[in-house]
Amino acid sequence: MSACYIFKKSSVDSQQNNVITERRWKLVELAGKSVPDKLNGKEPFILLQQKDGRFLASGGFNGMRGRFTFQDNGRIEFSQGMSTWMACENMEVENGLTKALMDADNYSLNGDILSLNRARMAPLARFKVVR
Repeated sequence: MSACYIFKKSSVDSQQNNVITERRWKLVELAGKSVPDKLNGKEPFILLQQKDGRFLASGGFNGMRGRFTFQDNGRIEFSQGMSTWMACENMEVENGLTKALMDADNYSLNGDILSLNRARMAPLARFKVVR
């Protein structure tokens, strides 16, 4: 019976992983604080590309790229690759998003809201699906 449960759980994880990839997720909350729709004229976002395990993100000014991997039970790990680091007026969201990605160890999905979390603490970042 436990083997059936493990198979079923893995299947659910796989389906959820497919739901969050290949979609643009707009950053709406960071460390419990709302994020404006646009910063420096750009929308803060993340895009997880399943095919090659890469992510693209922006805190509203600079672009970030890196890799991510899914693990069982909604666990995720990000590793930062390249990013542009031009100075802009408000670096709080840029720095906060980078920190959230590096600190996150799991995610949860509730409707069209994706949360990146660390352990069982409050979400580090929340995103709303754009497409």
